[in-house]
Amino acid sequence: MNDRIREILSWYANENPGVRTNLARMLNHGRLAGTGKMVILPVDQGFEHGPARSFAPNPAGYDPRYHFQLAIEAGCNAYAAPLGFLEAGGADYCGDIPLILKCNNHDVLNDERDPISAITAGVGDALRLGCVAVGFTIYPGSSERVTIYGELRELTEEAKAAGLAVVVWSYPRGSSLSKEGETAVDVVAYAAQIAAQLGADIIKVKLPSEKVELPEAQKVYQKYEIPIATLTERVRHVVQSSFDGRRIVIFSGGASAADEEFFTEARAIRDGGGFGSIIGRNSFQRKREDALKFLGTVMGIYEGSVK
Repeated sequence: MNDRIREILSWYANENPGVRTNLARMLNHGRLAGTGKMVILPVDQGFEHGPARSFAPNPAGYDPRYHFQLAIEAGCNAYAAPLGFLEAGGADYCGDIPLILKCNNHDVLNDERDPISAITAGVGDALRLGCVAVGFTIYPGSSERVTIYGELRELTEEAKAAGLAVVVWSYPRGSSLSKEGETAVDVVAYAAQIAAQLGADIIKVKLPSEKVELPEAQKVYQKYEIPIATLTERVRHVVQSSFDGRRIVIFSGGASAADEEFFTEARAIRDGGGFGSIIGRNSFQRKREDALKFLGTVMGIYEGSVK
């Protein structure tokens, strides 16, 4: 294990050896092994958005095994998915890639303004499937947030006791926020802080815009001249808001985007001190060869072989 990975693990000295070992497994796996950067393939969109919206652009994605194969061939640090997908492909790829079990999911058949996800799996499932971590989505800003935070607290306690790392998708959403406010820089930074305070080992957030949503926050950003004009500066601020960079923060790839736009965002994440990307639709909705080339470029940006 190199010095960079030991440094990152030192930030988690409060965790037991099992959690730290599983963090190391992700950080030391795939093309970016040992760099301190991560690219994770998440495929929960079939549950979250529906099968046709998720997989029709690349019908190979209807087969759960395709996503294991893509993550392995691309050299991703880990693969994250709900219970069904991991059960359907896990037996064929045991030990080939670190797995993250997404333990709650939300569907859009009843797309409420104040969302709350259903608990769809647990620590026992993660251990049975050989996972290194559990994943959980919280919705800061939802009127259901108190219940959501309590659910995460229970899962985190059980997961860490079993030696599993905890990955938190922190997505601000709800009737108290405007649509644009969901990705406002103050809101995203706040969401990252909340996830860290709730015990997340790895935090996933969306890329922040230059907008400042909350009036009281606006006063502070202006008074202290917090730099947020560029995406690199905003990424740096979100990372700073996650215990001054002492928690791993990765950024969502979001909906499908043009390649050069995505690569520009990856450079901003890299230059702003972000730890990498978690890329779903922008990868698995492409044909395999295109996806491998795309992911290879993103990883090259993070490792420094691509400018």
